[in-house]
Amino acid sequence: MTDEKADQRLGEPVHELLCRGARVRIRGCKVEVLTDPAVVSCPYVRAVYGIDRVDREAVRRIIKRKIEEYGHFCPHRSLKSDRIVPFGSSEMISAVMGEILDAAVVVCDGVGTVITENPELVQGIGAAMTGLIRTTPILKVVRRVEGMGGEVLDPPRIDQVEGVRRAFREGFRRVAVTVIGLNAEIIPQLRELEESVEGAKLAIFSTCNTLVPEEHLRYLEMADIVCSSASRLVLRRIRRRALMQLGIGIPVFALTRLGKRIALRYLEEMKSPFVVSRARMPYVIEEKLPTPALDSGESEH
Repeated sequence: MTDEKADQRLGEPVHELLCRGARVRIRGCKVEVLTDPAVVSCPYVRAVYGIDRVDREAVRRIIKRKIEEYGHFCPHRSLKSDRIVPFGSSEMISAVMGEILDAAVVVCDGVGTVITENPELVQGIGAAMTGLIRTTPILKVVRRVEGMGGEVLDPPRIDQVEGVRRAFREGFRRVAVTVIGLNAEIIPQLRELEESVEGAKLAIFSTCNTLVPEEHLRYLEMADIVCSSASRLVLRRIRRRALMQLGIGIPVFALTRLGKRIALRYLEEMKSPFVVSRARMPYVIEEKLPTPALDSGESEH
């Protein structure tokens, strides 16, 4: 049976993700923005997409561009990328694989959880991917991920705990794993799994935290590296645990010695100049931060 026929038997692929706090569903080639975004403006969106005001139509345009440029949610999904997001999780993970980390457990649209020791695959999957909540397997993409050294769960699905368990079972001991804010409650399970395996060292990257509720912040505090996304709650709470901050527009915090080590090794490879200074965290410039929507549940102060 061809991959195309197998995909037909699975039915029309459906994917859901978060983009600027808006919940988005992709069914076939149709992009549906299900909820309002949680921000009304974002310097990153302005710089990358040329969009000043973030609304449902802007979110739809962003996702359509990802589909057109990178093949997201499609059989021709690109798995190689020269795109670099400063202080991005995939950038940091791929920069230290083979030195500080042996393998990574990441999430790919059309595949689900992927275990790999290939830094090129980590970057290809994660360079433009954000907040994937659920995905339907696309067998062409699954086969190509496997061909680049990625291991996929059987059946393909998003399950980061099982992915880490599989990585440890296969002998990897220094493993990175990405966890989006909506799934932050699995972080204690990941730490328990780490403690159960002798010699294991797990680097947890907490990502896509714009909508993280206050009761889940205690889970983020158990991570190694936390992206604040557009959350003022994260900025206020995570700063108390932070050893290091990267960026001032969408700050990324290293909370542990391992997280700090990864961040510093990543910075060694950065070609652009940067400043190192002591500061009280979070160190931010207000006009460079995303502006929350009035009904997003967070104060701007």
